[in-house]
Amino acid sequence: MHRRHFLRLSAATPLLGASAAALPSLAGARSLPASPAAEGWRSYDITTTVDLSERTGLGRVWVPVPAQQLGDASGAYQRLVDTRFDAPGARQARVVQGTGGARMLAVEWADANAPQTLTLTTRVALRDRATDLGAAPHAGRAGAQQLRPWLQPSEFKPLDGIVGDTSRKIVREAGAQTDIEKARAIYDWIVANCHRVGSVRGCGTGDVKAVLTTGDLGGKCADLNGLFVALARASGVPARDVYGVRVDDSARGYRSMGKSDDISKAQHCRAEFYAQGYGWVPVDPADVRKVMLEETKEGLPATDARVRAANAMLFGAWEMNWLGYNSAEDVRLPGSRQGAPIAFLMYPNGETAKGRLDSLDPATFRYAIRSKRVA
Repeated sequence: MHRRHFLRLSAATPLLGASAAALPSLAGARSLPASPAAEGWRSYDITTTVDLSERTGLGRVWVPVPAQQLGDASGAYQRLVDTRFDAPGARQARVVQGTGGARMLAVEWADANAPQTLTLTTRVALRDRATDLGAAPHAGRAGAQQLRPWLQPSEFKPLDGIVGDTSRKIVREAGAQTDIEKARAIYDWIVANCHRVGSVRGCGTGDVKAVLTTGDLGGKCADLNGLFVALARASGVPARDVYGVRVDDSARGYRSMGKSDDISKAQHCRAEFYAQGYGWVPVDPADVRKVMLEETKEGLPATDARVRAANAMLFGAWEMNWLGYNSAEDVRLPGSRQGAPIAFLMYPNGETAKGRLDSLDPATFRYAIRSKRVA
């Protein structure tokens, strides 16, 4: 069977499933403006290709699909315009929603002689995001039930033990009272005390307890921004990761905070916290440490003007040369033979009759992701 499919998502298309609150739906959202650039929108085509070179009688692939919309109707900063995929010889190929609202293209082959290849192309519109924390509160207030999922522990983000102890110590020493003050204290503590470890594979494991117990306080974005989320939740501040990928170079001149064309290894996890009257506030302490480590060959001290600028920007703003997939944790892949969930869905995942493939090695898994700006 030849599977070819095209989906066009409009403003009337809601996000499916009970966990839609994780990533807001398109219901009631405005269509893209006639002149996107006039409102700061930029559009990109993101193309993922996969080739299961290890062909067996059973092959499965799960590729994350961008969130249909990020931000509310009046303050959206990401919209999914359309989705196309082609999976020759597949027994099944469809966009599904898994744990925590994570949308993915799930493909299955049952013929070892079939090509077992797929191409997924999504078009997304993006614009920079910022929250003015100096302005008077003006956003609506979320209810306790709506925020409850973002105050809960997960397998890789426990809130008790060393995580809870560390959170209380940070908040107490900073004298923080409000949610914004607590989040700021935790952000500053991570920037000051943690560091990026270039040798860590991919974006890290997201195991925040391990980051704290090793005494090293090192990792990559899933570790450091995941630590922000866990420490914030432990302090009573709703918080979540947003897992995604960089799609363009930084217009702000940061070499370390951008990637274009071949983005197969450009995955990046960000974080946000909720403050009543302001809504979800973007942060990214991990990228501050990335600038310190990778902006120049020699590295940069915290006092460098480039680091100081990134530090100030990334508490309250994201440059949207990046797209978000989901905020899901402990994700179970539909139809997978592997019992254990994965910590997050940010990379293509695959398995054959011989077992799960290495998502962090596109050379052996044989997948590629490319980004092209179209408007």
